[in-house]
Amino acid sequence: MEVIIKSNADEVSREAAAIFRRQLREKTDSVLGLATGSTPVGLYDRLVMMARAGEIDLSHTTTFNLDEYVGLSSSHPQSYAAFMRRHLFDRVSVARWHIPDGKARDIPRLCADYEEAILEAGGIDLQLLGLGSDGHIGFNEPGSSLGSRTRLKTLTARTVADNARYFASPGEVPRHVVTMGVGTIFDARHCLVLAFGEGKAGAVAAMVEGPVTAMVPASVLQMHPVCTLIVDEAAASGLERRDYYRWVYENKPAWQRA
Repeated sequence: MEVIIKSNADEVSREAAAIFRRQLREKTDSVLGLATGSTPVGLYDRLVMMARAGEIDLSHTTTFNLDEYVGLSSSHPQSYAAFMRRHLFDRVSVARWHIPDGKARDIPRLCADYEEAILEAGGIDLQLLGLGSDGHIGFNEPGSSLGSRTRLKTLTARTVADNARYFASPGEVPRHVVTMGVGTIFDARHCLVLAFGEGKAGAVAAMVEGPVTAMVPASVLQMHPVCTLIVDEAAASGLERRDYYRWVYENKPAWQRA
């Protein structure tokens, strides 16, 4: 796992955007895995600016989102479909995008079809991830199988509380989601994880330097062949080897830089 420490959230987004730019220049019809929440908003703003400036072209890409709330229609303002339209899909041209249907009547069939669609697209080239304060990725809560596939999950009280700021009251936060599984995420050719803020420091340390365990689902990415974690100084504050990670990044050969 490559750990990149930047000074602040804006610099994290800038570095992540450079990785997306490299991916799209190497493969114009890339399959991208996308995330929601506050973490990727700055990155999406940068991607939009880069697309409008002609630095990148998203018009040939296929995208798959990590998850969606069960019970919310795609038109609900707090659905992840609405989030993606606001922050990306209504602002740039994307060839094909996929988000689980939160109103699907047959959830098991929806999940199986989502897995099949990813396979038919050739697999995910670059998977964007946020990191939950308890170490979850997607909505794979602590205790999730490290080999899990797209499925229904019940959110923990902690995750419900973390997401309550997006709703009028905690009681409005859905308790169930459809999410890509840990195994689905792990199948991506490159996993890109972003985290910033002191509140993520414990999760970052557990993900990078703790044991690989289902209690910290993100820790499985220690075993991923190509995983990049980009964090700000606050999120990196719990890392024992943070000086080493800085040294490695500062001494990367030019051809490895995004």
